[in-house]
Amino acid sequence: MPNKDSKVLFLQSAPPKFEEIQKTIFNDGAVDFIWRIHKTFEKQIEQFYKDRLQRTVITQTLSTLDFKKSPERSDKSWTIAPLPPRLQNRHLDLGDVSASNTAHFVSSLNEDVQGIQVDFDDGHCPTWKNQLQAYQNIKLAVMGKLLGAPITITTCPVLMLRPRAWNMIEHNILIEGKEAIGPLVDFAVLMYHNGKLLYEANSGPYFYLSKLEGATEALMWNEIFVWAQNELGLPQGTIKACVLIENIVSSFELDEILYALRDHSLGLNCGIWDYCASIISKFGDRKEFLLPDRNKYVNMDRHFLNSYMKLVVSTCHARGAPATGGMAAAMLKPGSDVNDKDSKVIITKILAAKSKEIECGVDGFMVYDARVVPQINELWKKSGATPNQIGKQINVNITAQDLLSIPRDGVTLQGLKHNVAISILFIYYWLAGIGHFFYSGNVEDSATAEISRFQIWQWIRFSTPLEDDPKVVVTAKLVEKSAASFAAHAHKNLCRSNAERKRLTAARYMCMELFLSRNPPEFITSYLNDNHKFRTLHNKALLSNL
Repeated sequence: MPNKDSKVLFLQSAPPKFEEIQKTIFNDGAVDFIWRIHKTFEKQIEQFYKDRLQRTVITQTLSTLDFKKSPERSDKSWTIAPLPPRLQNRHLDLGDVSASNTAHFVSSLNEDVQGIQVDFDDGHCPTWKNQLQAYQNIKLAVMGKLLGAPITITTCPVLMLRPRAWNMIEHNILIEGKEAIGPLVDFAVLMYHNGKLLYEANSGPYFYLSKLEGATEALMWNEIFVWAQNELGLPQGTIKACVLIENIVSSFELDEILYALRDHSLGLNCGIWDYCASIISKFGDRKEFLLPDRNKYVNMDRHFLNSYMKLVVSTCHARGAPATGGMAAAMLKPGSDVNDKDSKVIITKILAAKSKEIECGVDGFMVYDARVVPQINELWKKSGATPNQIGKQINVNITAQDLLSIPRDGVTLQGLKHNVAISILFIYYWLAGIGHFFYSGNVEDSATAEISRFQIWQWIRFSTPLEDDPKVVVTAKLVEKSAASFAAHAHKNLCRSNAERKRLTAARYMCMELFLSRNPPEFITSYLNDNHKFRTLHNKALLSNL
């Protein structure tokens, strides 16, 4: 075992009252495991960071993508490894469940759903305190010792652990002079403490993998799984992982991704907003990729997104894999008993959207609001799709043009104001250490913040006219006016202290920086995680170990 002090350095002390938790989570064995996983894979990971940059330059230069003529695609005979019993039914997961929110996590563990997306990504803010709390709560839940949760993990929904995406750095840990890699830290901690217990309970370990860009990154995860299983004495193929297809590049490599992970695959998942944001990120400086008002004109019925979903479903089912849909973000009003008029309208809309996904062939999807779980479960019973629809083969002929043809609709002032509000609020809450929030009847997370700020950037870039008055175009001045107006409203109606007002003002100016950036960052979470303001706010209570 390496000398912990020389190989792995924790840059700050534990947060107040978290000293014992930090010692438990980062004991000598866990620290050694983190060091060894970095030592084993760091060079390969550094190479694929470079490959990402190179691919981005090539993609932006060519302004198109196409399917590979690969052996994995042309060979129709292979399928993924059989799924264990607990993964045969993937009808319903609760999404955006950050285990750092103990009450929400405990409540989710008691729900009548198949799985919980235990989130270190879109719905989670990775402050050091949040990381420690989440790791500890997951560990306690797996051991049956989390107060209020079931006393055995076998009776809980399966934990679908979602580590941070590859763009996230762990700034609090230095490994041989370099900052640690966020997803490797998450995966190592979760596997070291919970891997064997979950295996022995026939309940995992199972993962969601975020924001992969192509099959080479899936292959990297597969190698990490093989290594971890060897290190922990688990049979090969124990780990199962569902890849979220949130990047336009990955939608052209679905067969290759499934093949790379075939011994560990739990299929693929369709999102909408991260996926749309990736289109702007790759091609958004070209006018033919101008995405219209997302609230009015962008949904899974649109041809480019419907094609994407059909392609995911048909590819998965051809390979014996489940295909799952995105998360219903709609929220019932606080205190609702689901029987009031407003709740019935919201539930009807959710059920209508999810019925379309079931008809399309998906094997499951997510909701955020647990109050709609009984209605969703009833919907699945009526559909007769039990335990899954993998046997439903869908013959489609999706072309690159189908995936890349963006609808030519307009932009509204209301849509602009909404995107500005979501962008500001997301940063405001992140600066407070909160990864998701509620606004205008929906749960909002980094995915909706991502598409919101990218749309504003794109509309300014192309001086897009407003449907409300075509003589008025989106300009930096109009966006600044909207941001100032929303900030003034939020100062009065949201902020309760000077500290909160300062944080809101900071969020507003950080948003304007993103909106007006010549070359905007690919991920809003990277921008925030690496930001001095965010790091200072959350480290001021911690003592330096340097």
